[in-house]
Amino acid sequence: MGVLSVARRWWVWAIAAALVVGGLVTWLAWPSEPPPPRARPYLEFTACLLTDEKGLAGAQAAPVWAGMQEASLATHAKVQYQQVMGEATVANAQPYLAGLLQRQCAVVFAVGPAQVGAVAAQASKYPGVRFVVVGGSASGANVTVVDASAPSGVQGRVKTLLIEAVPKNAR
Repeated sequence: MGVLSVARRWWVWAIAAALVVGGLVTWLAWPSEPPPPRARPYLEFTACLLTDEKGLAGAQAAPVWAGMQEASLATHAKVQYQQVMGEATVANAQPYLAGLLQRQCAVVFAVGPAQVGAVAAQASKYPGVRFVVVGGSASGANVTVVDASAPSGVQGRVKTLLIEAVPKNAR
């Protein structure tokens, strides 16, 4: 019985030592502060881009989207886009614009003749929404026109307009 109790004691000590070492390793490896979030927290503020069927690959849309993304990084505003598929007419673009407005877009950027025409026709009905047309013309108290003749300037102008549109208390 003496040999059995020595073996039993040895196992108890071995298990206890393993638990102590495991606990110590766990304690040392435990992070002192939580890791940074992986998902980017966004504001309850959305800016939308209405493009022609070329989408973000279009010559006018690309600098606008780049400016919107830069502004999103600076403010945490959500940005999204919608392509108008099919015929390039104002009548065809209007339902796509209506879809963006139903998604609660606070700022709507529009590029392309049909998309700008849809904004020109509908902007006055949505005074709480800010509209920005690039490379076209539209008027109204809630409409800003950006000259698209210098694409390098468009990106910076879009970024500035979007940053200014995001409420300062929301950032």
